[in-house]
Amino acid sequence: MKNHDATGRRFGFDATRVTDTIKHALASAGLDARSGPMKHVTDTIEDALSAAGLMPRSERPQSGITIDGSAYEIRPEVVLDVPRLARPQPNVGEPATIETPKPQPGEFLERTFTGSTGTRAYKVYVPAGYSHESSRLLPMVVMLHGCTQSPDDFAAGTRMNALADEHGFVAVYPAQCAAANAQRCWNWFRTDDQIRECGEPAIIAGITKEVAATYRVDSRRIFVVGMSAGAAMAVILATTYPDLYAAVGAHSGLAYRAAHDMPSAFKAMHAATSSPARPHAPIPVPAIVFHGDHDRTVALGNAAAIVGHAVASRAGATLRQDASSGEAGGRKFSRTVYADACNDVIAEHWVVHGAGHAWSGGSTAGTFADARGPDASREIIRFFFAVRRAGTA
Repeated sequence: MKNHDATGRRFGFDATRVTDTIKHALASAGLDARSGPMKHVTDTIEDALSAAGLMPRSERPQSGITIDGSAYEIRPEVVLDVPRLARPQPNVGEPATIETPKPQPGEFLERTFTGSTGTRAYKVYVPAGYSHESSRLLPMVVMLHGCTQSPDDFAAGTRMNALADEHGFVAVYPAQCAAANAQRCWNWFRTDDQIRECGEPAIIAGITKEVAATYRVDSRRIFVVGMSAGAAMAVILATTYPDLYAAVGAHSGLAYRAAHDMPSAFKAMHAATSSPARPHAPIPVPAIVFHGDHDRTVALGNAAAIVGHAVASRAGATLRQDASSGEAGGRKFSRTVYADACNDVIAEHWVVHGAGHAWSGGSTAGTFADARGPDASREIIRFFFAVRRAGTA
């Protein structure tokens, strides 16, 4: 008894229409189903349908397929993937589409450093796309948080990791521990922590060197920046390790040796003008300084003292001062640039009007960050990357 009619219909299933639809799809894709490899594909499908009793068996001879003079057997289970076969194929001479590998995301890694003067944890942000095999050396920015902050908090408030991805640099965040200071402040005011190869400066310099040796870092383009107590410590590092750091950024900070103990620290923080214990302590590297004129934690006069120390490094040289003002992020600012006869910038002094003790243009995802005002992070990176050092273009 027949279970199909002459057209291949069985229990309402029209096998002929199926095979015609497949042939039409192949033809639409520019593939000839009447000869060559595609004819063998449609023949194999018809054979499979016939074997299942869904259409009359064809009387044509069974054979393999010949391509470039070689015979290959095509198994039915391979060619029955009709949707894949029906996709349009590239025209002859057209380059094949190759997916570009996605860049690797950045990594925020936790590490610990132990040196002769102590141990501290730190975090290092390795930017997206970094490769140990690359011949390119990356700049590095050391980020020193303020009191009560942490590396994660400081990274969130400054958004520095996003800039690391954008511009391609390694960001390092040393962490102060509660055992060293109950408020997690860097001890910038203690005499022993203001000397090269001593105390916390030695620890932070050790972290800097460890990261620079671990990753492909350009030793001529290592920078240090901080907020509040971190800014004061950044100035200490720039003054005592000018061979390690190419420039310094200080936001809401204090000058080198502005204090020698806790009482003198509070006095310096609230004084209208800053009078460091040793005023002749020039900062031997370029400095960019940010401060809000409504800061009630660290008085504005401290910013001028830092800038004064940077300018003092070029004693006897004729410096040009370019003063300007503007508005960014909803706050007005004043900016003074000090440059030498070769147009190398020695210092930039930013006063953000109406801002308090907070990172200008930062993210409120972190503490002590003001979303309003010029983007201090972006301006600091711009300043750092413009610095020229021996051996750099």
